Amino acid sequence: MGIATVRMLRRERAWTLEALADRAGMTKSYLSKVERGHSTPSIAVAMKLAGALGVDVAELFGDPDGTSPVEISRATLRDPGDAAAPPGGSTYLGLATRIAGKQMMPFVLYPPATSTPCTFKDHDGDELVVVLSGEVELRFADRVERLAVGDSAYFRGGVAHYLRSIGPDPAEVLAVIAASPSS
Repeated sequence: MGIATVRMLRRERAWTLEALADRAGMTKSYLSKVERGHSTPSIAVAMKLAGALGVDVAELFGDPDGTSPVEISRATLRDPGDAAAPPGGSTYLGLATRIAGKQMMPFVLYPPATSTPCTFKDHDGDELVVVLSGEVELRFADRVERLAVGDSAYFRGGVAHYLRSIGPDPAEVLAVIAASPSS
């Protein structure tokens, strides 16, 4: 996430940290950590920040002009080491970050393998996940599903969920989140 981008967009609007934090539904101290690069937000938090700022999430992850109608992402050039890493959550790489106004927000996720108590995440916009490699456990408040390579799950926006890698090898998951109507 473009750390300077959040700060720049907030300052363009002449908002205080507190004003943006309130609009995005987070604490002022957490937002300050994000702006200073001391914390990497989850996808759900990035979506809330983009919504609060009134911008496409692509502006937070990539090229702010978003003028390209096509973007190709080569798997051979993708490096999991470049993924954003929020504490306790999946690391992720944004896809199609140079295209603004998308109807979908695609990411490649690298779920953690931790078995510590999970923090369920929810966000606006339906979500589709497809396991590209490894095995994952997809937890909902009322059920747990194991997904292997090629398996997928589709669920409605607002459904709290948690994903973790459970196989011997790290998992890689394609996640596509529908843009919320306000995006």
